[in-house]
Formats: sequence, C-alpha cells, structure tokens
Amino acid sequence: MRIIQLISLGLAALSLTSCFKDEAPNAECDITKAWVQLGEDEWQNMFFNISDTTKKVLYSDRTIYFIVRPEARLDSICPQFEITEGATISPANGSCQDFSNGPVKYTVTSQDKQWTREYLVNFLLPQIPTSYSFDDSGITYSDPFTGATYCRWYEQCPTGDNSTVSMEVFSNANSGFALSNTKADIEDYPSVVAEGFHGKGIRLTTCSTGEWGKLVRRPLAAGNFFIGEFDVSEALKNTLHTTRMGRPFDRKPYKVTGLYKYKAGDVFWRYVNYKIEEHPEIKDRAAIYAVLYRNRDAQGNEVILFGEDSKTNPNIVALAEMKEIPETDTWSPFEIIFDYNNDLDPDILQRQGYSLTVVFTSSTDGAYYEGAPGSTLYIDDVEIICEETE
Repeated sequence: MRIIQLISLGLAALSLTSCFKDEAPNAECDITKAWVQLGEDEWQNMFFNISDTTKKVLYSDRTIYFIVRPEARLDSICPQFEITEGATISPANGSCQDFSNGPVKYTVTSQDKQWTREYLVNFLLPQIPTSYSFDDSGITYSDPFTGATYCRWYEQCPTGDNSTVSMEVFSNANSGFALSNTKADIEDYPSVVAEGFHGKGIRLTTCSTGEWGKLVRRPLAAGNFFIGEFDVSEALKNTLHTTRMGRPFDRKPYKVTGLYKYKAGDVFWRYVNYKIEEHPEIKDRAAIYAVLYRNRDAQGNEVILFGEDSKTNPNIVALAEMKEIPETDTWSPFEIIFDYNNDLDPDILQRQGYSLTVVFTSSTDGAYYEGAPGSTLYIDDVEIICEETE
C-alpha cells in the first residue's frame, strides 16, 4: 500500500495547512524487501552473485523472484522479509519452507487488520521469451488500493525444468499515470491493448496528466513499454528512476524485429518554470531501441539502467536503435541490429551476468515531460533474434 504515501504527497501539493491528531493504526501491508541469509560458503551453492540473495520489492510486485542456480536445493529455504510498520506476515518471517514444488504464498496483514496482501515467492531460473505476439499477454488489472483499472502484460517464461511461470516481462508507466486520474477509462491510459497486425498489439500514447499533473510538475505521460520493472514509489520523487530497465538474458542478441505504426501529436510541449510552453515548430519523435549490459559491477553489486543512463551507462556492451521512425498509418516492419563495443564473456553469460531491455515509447523525451499529447506508437510481433553462443 505504498501507493497511499504517493497519493498523500500529491495531496500535499494542493494544501499548505495541516492538523495534528493521534496516529491511527497503519493500514499498509507491503513487503518492501526480501532476502536469504546465508554464510559465505552457502550462498555460492544457490546463487550466482551475493547480490542475488536480496530483492527490492516494488509496490506493483505480486510475485517475488529469486534467480538461483539450476542445481540449487530448494526444499528448505528460510526467506526473511522487511514489511511495513506494524504489519504481520504468514508463514512466519524467517521460517523454512519447501520451494521445490513451486512458489509459496505469503500473506501480509496490516496493523489495523483491515487489509491483506498476498505474494508468491519463487526460487527459479526463468528465461524471458524471444518472441512476443501480445495476443494473450495483456490483462485488465484493477488496483485494489486506488480503484484504478489499467493494462498490464504477462508472458509465460520457461524455467528450465519443463515448466513455465507467468511473469511481467514488459512493464509500463500506467500505475504512475493512475496517480493523476484514478477514474480514467482504461482506453485513456498511455499503454493499452489494441488491434494488432495479427490479433492484438500495443498502443502507446502521450497523454496529458491534467491539472493534478501540472501541480506536481508532471504535465504529461508518454506511452512506454519496456523489458524491466516500473517502480511507482519513485513517481513523485525521481521520475527517471521509475523505469528499472532490463532482465537477465543468457543469449547473445543479434537484432530485434517487429511491426509498428506511428503518428506524432499536433503540438509539442515543454514544461518551463511551472508552465507548459507550446512549440508547434518542434516535431515529436518516438523511440525504439534495445540495450544489453553487464548487470553487476566489479564488486558484484547490482547494476540497473534508469531513464537517465539507458544509452550511456558504462556497463552497456551493445546497443540497437532505430534512428528515424517515419510516421505511417499502415503496419510497417522495423529492424534494429546490435552494435557491440565488447565481446561477451561466456562465463558471465552463463551466470546470468547480462541483462537485456527493449524499449518503445511514443515520445522519446517523455521522461523529461517533453512531447506532444496525442503522439501514438503501435507495436506488434516483436522478436529478439539471437546468435549461437558456445
């Protein structure tokens, strides 16, 4: 329920007065962090990196994934959790559970006993797909705490043991847009299910966030769709850190292909000194690109790409980008080829040491609140084509 904190921050922008009263019991029931406490010799038998033993849990997460070695024993693992103040968790925090048959369900109950939230905790080695038709992956998601309804996408990912797990491979900023208008119709969100070239596709639209968005200096939201996670807790603090780009990838990508349609909006916006400036002389641009990067630094700490360094981070080893995206109202093919600045290390590849993101957005500078409301990018039939590796 960290979303309540975000809404409170937004409401604070509307009022300069406050009152004091006795603090009510906490209504939040979130897991904010999960970890497995193991000795120096133990963690290496289960995980590839020591940083894999700890997971930051985002507000939008319903499943917590620990990436483990294929040979790891899962019959008795004792995960620990950081939960919101006053909440309780069942099964008990730190109790040992059998994860060898799949995920274990944990229930967090708020301090005031009025709210509960369920999480599935998984120890597995998922592989993200290389082909995305989007025909069956989009769902209508109802946020239980804001009442907002918007689209999310889940893919079936193989785990290496002839089974699959449903995972949100591609994320988007719909949960952030919901903060500006919880009553918006699902079709009015920046990222929605749409008619595709074959079956269903994705429609990304740059949208005004209305008066509320202006008050918190976030006047528009670009439609975006990227491999990674969206951290809504950063939406009113550091917007560039809402997009946590990339998921572990154990193959060498050669190119990304797919189909698109694009039309720029009529009037380009810039937000300067708390005011929207209209620049009809500027043409909005969409973005389609992909990045492969080392997801650990020299000390073994986790590396994640964010909005400000998604093309410049020194850990990037390959970039593929569509330099120009011509406007077209018919489905047109695109192809972006990876340009490598370093050879891949087979050992690092095997240990899940590289991450891949593929990014689509209706306004290339939308993260900086620059773009043209109404700019629309459609995508469908995305495929990541990989080279054979030794």
